[in-house]
Amino acid sequence: MKKVLQEFRQFAMRGNVVDMAVGVIIGGAFGKIVSSVVADIIMPPIGLIVGGVNFSDLKLTLKDAVMEGGVEVVPAVTLNYGNFLQVTLDFIIIAAAVFLLVKGVNALNRKKKEEPKTPPAPPADIQLLTEIRDLLKKERKNVSE
Repeated sequence: MKKVLQEFRQFAMRGNVVDMAVGVIIGGAFGKIVSSVVADIIMPPIGLIVGGVNFSDLKLTLKDAVMEGGVEVVPAVTLNYGNFLQVTLDFIIIAAAVFLLVKGVNALNRKKKEEPKTPPAPPADIQLLTEIRDLLKKERKNVSE
């Protein structure tokens, strides 16, 4: 049992697992933001365009509620397709945002790979010494001929 706990601790403390946990947490928060954008900003104008319909309220009643004395005894059985439309739109927007993010990261990585790294120019005194060395080599070559 102790060995299993040690293996689990090693697994949980690896960098990839921690990175994944951070990604899941940020993704959850991002999902809430996108859901709010869809529900509060995008869907109301679309509902207005199609006749003032609130998509999350759209449903098909399969069986009406059973009422006794003004109290609902058995709730209605409904097919909530409006909520499905809302969640589907959320997904499409999240997928598009993630696609654009990944595309941007890939473009940055491509730029890094494509840019040849040129070494920095040597200081002026080193350049001067290199020129003197080359001239001396040339002079020796001319003298020996």
